[in-house]
Amino acid sequence: MNIVLVSAVALIDPDGRVLLAQRPEGKSMAGLWEFPGGKVEPGETPEAALIRELQEELGIDTWTSCLAPLTFASHAYETFHLLMPLFVCRKWHGQPVAREGQALNWVRPLNLKDYPMPPADVPLVAVLRDWL
Repeated sequence: MNIVLVSAVALIDPDGRVLLAQRPEGKSMAGLWEFPGGKVEPGETPEAALIRELQEELGIDTWTSCLAPLTFASHAYETFHLLMPLFVCRKWHGQPVAREGQALNWVRPLNLKDYPMPPADVPLVAVLRDWL
């Protein structure tokens, strides 16, 4: 089975809310909510992938020193196995803007469970909620 490495981040605003992005129409699992991030390209570190993805998807800049590893997901989908480190970030430059047609929502940690998510993201919610 092919292992796919995806890097994700919980952006946390000064009010303690977490940013979720809704997968747009046309993508697999469209309509589900997830933590921002994306595939790690060959030769790229998970942190570098996040910095690139946050710029591409949300128009914000952050730095490796502002990405703290929190936990990870390891989930077998039907056609691949997902390995996804989840980082926490409280410091970035710019305001997150949906650049790829996705909906964005700042969510209180206790309300994260109310958003339908891909199976790999679901266990991350409890870890994040307990950490915050």
